[in-house]
Amino acid sequence: MSTPPTSGAPNRSPAGNLHRQLGEVISELVAAGVSLEQARCEFERQYVVTALTVADGGIKRSAEILGVHRNTLRNKVSSLGIRPVDYAPRRRG
Repeated sequence: MSTPPTSGAPNRSPAGNLHRQLGEVISELVAAGVSLEQARCEFERQYVVTALTVADGGIKRSAEILGVHRNTLRNKVSSLGIRPVDYAPRRRG
């Protein structure tokens, strides 16, 4: 599968940059023999973990960042075996 043709001018928008970066990563994964299922699972896991990290482990804020309902995120976190508490700031005491 090749990348779609462009109009000639480089796309410097955030979406264009994302498209380029993902294209590079995907090419490497395909060349390495990573399956679509493996790539999808790892992408979801990393995306959720990053949102949890940014939101200090908070499900509500993470769901807002991801644009999903908090119950949807709770189900996804559970199915991925992620513990939101692992991404909350450590308390000193």
